[in-house]
Amino acid sequence: MFFDHASVLISLLLPLAAGSGWVAGRYDHKRQRARKDLPSAYFKGLNFLLNEQADKAIEIFIKVLEVNSETVETHLALGSLFRRRGEVERAIRVHQNIIARPALDRDQRARALLELGQDYLKAGLLDRAENLFLELAEIRIHNGEALRLLMHIYQQERDWEKAISVCRRLGRAGGPGLSDIIAQYYCELAEEAYKANDQELAFEQARRALQSDKSCVRASIVLGQIEAKSGRHKEAIKAWRRVEGQNPVYLGEVAQLLAQSFRALGDEDGLYRFFQEALARHRDISVMLVLADVVERREGVVAAEAFVVSWLRRQPSVRGLNRLIGLHMAQATGDVREDLAILKGIIEKIVEGRRRYLCHHCGFSGQSLHWQCPSCHRWNTVMPSGEDDVV
Repeated sequence: MFFDHASVLISLLLPLAAGSGWVAGRYDHKRQRARKDLPSAYFKGLNFLLNEQADKAIEIFIKVLEVNSETVETHLALGSLFRRRGEVERAIRVHQNIIARPALDRDQRARALLELGQDYLKAGLLDRAENLFLELAEIRIHNGEALRLLMHIYQQERDWEKAISVCRRLGRAGGPGLSDIIAQYYCELAEEAYKANDQELAFEQARRALQSDKSCVRASIVLGQIEAKSGRHKEAIKAWRRVEGQNPVYLGEVAQLLAQSFRALGDEDGLYRFFQEALARHRDISVMLVLADVVERREGVVAAEAFVVSWLRRQPSVRGLNRLIGLHMAQATGDVREDLAILKGIIEKIVEGRRRYLCHHCGFSGQSLHWQCPSCHRWNTVMPSGEDDVV
């Protein structure tokens, strides 16, 4: 690994040294000594590098090589290399050294500012990085990249209002459509208001999310929660039923919530009818489990057992088997019940160990639904995996 880094540094520094020597040759007599000293210092640095003393080599290279219009790109590449290797302090020093040069043209200075901002970002100096990216956005050089990095900062700081503003600026600058991400930011604001018990603000933010992206499942879920908490169960059902049309893979996420609101209205028939029709359309295990509860309440344990067995014959699943064991336990006694309880405990541990959600971008898997993937930080990529359903 060391020699990989060494070869990269040598490839960067050979043209830099040649360029510096050529420029030094054009300076007046007072710079002649610096020109003469360059070769010995340069080869001394190479010697350190080849002897695996990279720290000493880098110090020499930074000191002896001049930054000028013809070597800026090499210095920028060197600083970027430091940042990728995790040597952020060195990267900052290189990029600050470039910016301090008065002879830089407008584009070179902007590029150096962008690189320095990324150094600060990696170092966790978010305020400094933000200021540099805002400056670049104002002068409209590297505008798109600066705005995307500002989005990243505001997401880290959970400053959703600023994140929304930056997304809109990025869209006006000709960037990709970000309406789905803006909707997620509004959902974050809605959930914050909901937790703070400000139901009116939560409702407004969730409504804005749907205005931004009518297919936003999360906004429908949040709206349903707000309506249910306020006792408006018909409106809650309407919001949660919208999920099926937006993306039916998430229907299981609202199945129990729908059942609770139907029952709060005393509408057991409506509950049975909805889930029977939904199961015929989507064959979703979470929908089946809710419908099994409805069948048990309406027709008894034996009917519920027959319903679950019929499902398992066509679509075997661990969660379905766990539900069937629970129904058998309701009728069993003595040793049989104890044996079933042991078996049920084993099945539940298997269910708990399964990864229920999967990011379709990076492959991250977990037990909880994240609207922003914890691994690749993309929005709307984590979905129910179905892994916990298959026997």
